[in-house]
Amino acid sequence: MKKILIGFGLALVLAACASKDGGKDVKVDSKPVVPETSTSATPTTSGLGSTNVNGKTDPLKDPNNILSKRIIYFEYNQDTVKSEFTDVIQAHAKYLNDNRGRKIRLEGHADERGSREYNMALGQRRGEAVRRALTTLGVSADRIETVSFGEDKPRATGHDEAAWAQNRRVEVVYDGE
Repeated sequence: MKKILIGFGLALVLAACASKDGGKDVKVDSKPVVPETSTSATPTTSGLGSTNVNGKTDPLKDPNNILSKRIIYFEYNQDTVKSEFTDVIQAHAKYLNDNRGRKIRLEGHADERGSREYNMALGQRRGEAVRRALTTLGVSADRIETVSFGEDKPRATGHDEAAWAQNRRVEVVYDGE
């Protein structure tokens, strides 16, 4: 029952986070964005990840664990979290709720299109959308910092849709990384 309520709550947050365009027409790319990493919801703890001092696998560094997924991608000119990233956000919320000493920084990014000022604001809105999703799932807001880099730190340097799709993102960075 708790999982159903959490899922429903996240769905409400994601719907509420929908971008408001002020009545203007907003062009949205029709091509799907396919992230470089899988968003499988099955966390595992195989021995492939880094181990900590106690000899246990660090779930944040285990490539087979959903917690190693640290990038949330967005559509062109949008700050709405796509439903395909629900499992990733839920996993990070659970980890943060289970590890109350940990803090994160959400780094918002945009592609190169648009003015610098617009892209800084868009990156911030994207970070805030992920923040709202996490706080709805019980993570204390004082443990989440949001920062926008706009177009200043591209993940891909090309000037085409494939590169732009990689640059429209929020990266989850844990304290000490």
